[in-house]
Amino acid sequence: MEKPARFEHFRWLGDKRNQRVHDLDALDDPEVAAKVEELMKSEAFATFGPDTLEEARNRGYRP
Repeated sequence: MEKPARFEHFRWLGDKRNQRVHDLDALDDPEVAAKVEELMKSEAFATFGPDTLEEARNRGYRP
């Protein structure tokens, strides 16, 4: 799976429903790809600025 077009310059994508963050650089993993695909359909996602795992954690998200 390729990165979603709107997020091609992002690495971390958060799921607002369960406060989980997904690594878009790991889309080669079928499990990660399936979760990101489902997340895109739900439209309950968030990005972070700066685009780091530390910033995601600062906002309450976890891997």
